[in-house]
Amino acid sequence: MLLVVGLVPLAALFGVFGQEQVTTTVGNDAAVLAVSAPRNLRGGLLFTGRFRVTAKADIGDARLVLDPDWTDQMQVNSIVPQPRAQTSRDGRIVLDLGRLAAGRTSVTFIGLQVNPINIGRRSQGVELDNGARPLLRIHRSVTIYP
Repeated sequence: MLLVVGLVPLAALFGVFGQEQVTTTVGNDAAVLAVSAPRNLRGGLLFTGRFRVTAKADIGDARLVLDPDWTDQMQVNSIVPQPRAQTSRDGRIVLDLGRLAAGRTSVTFIGLQVNPINIGRRSQGVELDNGARPLLRIHRSVTIYP
């Protein structure tokens, strides 16, 4: 019985419940989108999501569109740099980055904290749009442990 109890701290020691950053990247002829954020979290933890957009062609109205689970039962502490505008579309958060010329890169950091009652698997997809037209999409999820 003590061995089973000892496995939980051992798993935590090896990062099973930790907040190791994992980067997911997609690209096409228009742009490259990279999202770096933990895949495993615990209630109460502070973490940062990094969103890097590199334009291969001019993007007249670059927008990051985040799935609702990025902020559901999460505390948003900061968004750096501030987007030109911040709105919502069908429950998804839209961050307006403005015009992004070919060859330019925009990096946005979002500081978050997990609410202690937030437990389970959540979708944290991210879409890069040019205005309302989708360019790229990353499908990712996060597991939140008690």
